[in-house]
Amino acid sequence: MKLWVLVLGLLLGPVAAAAQELSALARLVPGQSAIADRQGGVAVDLGLSQPVPWRVRVLDAPPRLVLDMREVDWTGLAGVARRSEAVLDLRAGVVRQGWSRLVMELAGPHLVTQAEMLTGESGAKVRLMLEPAGAAEFAAAAALPEPEGWAVPLGADLPRATPRGAGPLVVVLDPGHGGIDPGAERDELTEAGLMLTFARELKDLLLRDGGFQVILTREEDVFVPLEARISIARAAGAHVFLSLHADAIAEGEAVGATLYTLSDEASDAASQALAERHDRDDLLSGVDLTEQDDLVATVLMDMARTETGPRIERLTLALEDAIKAAGLRMHRHPRQTAGFSVLKSPDIPSVLVELGFMSSAQDLARLTDPDWRATMALALRDGLKAWAAQDAALSALRR
Repeated sequence: MKLWVLVLGLLLGPVAAAAQELSALARLVPGQSAIADRQGGVAVDLGLSQPVPWRVRVLDAPPRLVLDMREVDWTGLAGVARRSEAVLDLRAGVVRQGWSRLVMELAGPHLVTQAEMLTGESGAKVRLMLEPAGAAEFAAAAALPEPEGWAVPLGADLPRATPRGAGPLVVVLDPGHGGIDPGAERDELTEAGLMLTFARELKDLLLRDGGFQVILTREEDVFVPLEARISIARAAGAHVFLSLHADAIAEGEAVGATLYTLSDEASDAASQALAERHDRDDLLSGVDLTEQDDLVATVLMDMARTETGPRIERLTLALEDAIKAAGLRMHRHPRQTAGFSVLKSPDIPSVLVELGFMSSAQDLARLTDPDWRATMALALRDGLKAWAAQDAALSALRR
């Protein structure tokens, strides 16, 4: 009998009690872990230093297995023996506070037929058996809803919206990637880590200024789905949404800060590749953006022809002017467009700020320089203030 979805997070019985008493993070034991084809299916053994609450399920498009555990240190995952043509890729990291996720991308639909955790004095082992499945059966299993309470929290006590020009400017800063999705990586640095550092520094600067109210979509190295980032901005009553990134791309010229706004047509192939990769990273980590995508895009395009579009245009111009006035390097084409899902809020002016590209040695040096980051933060503050003043004045004229 095939097990479509196993929710094992509570681990009823003595194993759960033992896990709750342990204070240190569980660690993956690569030497006791292996993934191999066996009897027409795939056998997965994952050794752990101690038992933890866990659950496993499947997701579709692309087919993948998702294993969630009370936080596990996945160091050494690359060293796990893999002798299976059915497993295309492994990735792991923090998915929400206190929980980690292992994503196993599969070559085709497979369902879980066996799932157990074996415990002993030396630790624990998760043992899974996967067997090939039909597309319809797999899709039905993948479509089952998440357990109640599992959705990534959107924050608490968020401020109510204030009218434009009244009170502080409500800014939502969105440090790109996080947790299971590190973003670009180079020289042991991750885009997720660099952007969280910059977002915290920019938040501190804006709060010291006194004219801003600032919310971060994530305060630590955790995974937050793209759609949840938009929901956080809306719940906060955001006046403006800035998504912060520092990607690495091979296509086209990739040096200097770049400001991206939403369009159904990308400026160039490099911009399109960036947008597609952002959505794919989110999808592989366990979130499907396709269900509402067409509707949201259509609504946004309609509003872009009326009010929101011109406001976004003025915002990007103000940010560009401030960055250039600070003497900071910008891309040869500083303002570009692409279909970034994180920008698809129809009522909040939203811009994706590529502070630089980790694929550029010069940009990477700038991103890791505290003085450069401080100058960029001041430039973004000045751009936001200039835009807010202009936006409030135009709003008053319309009234």
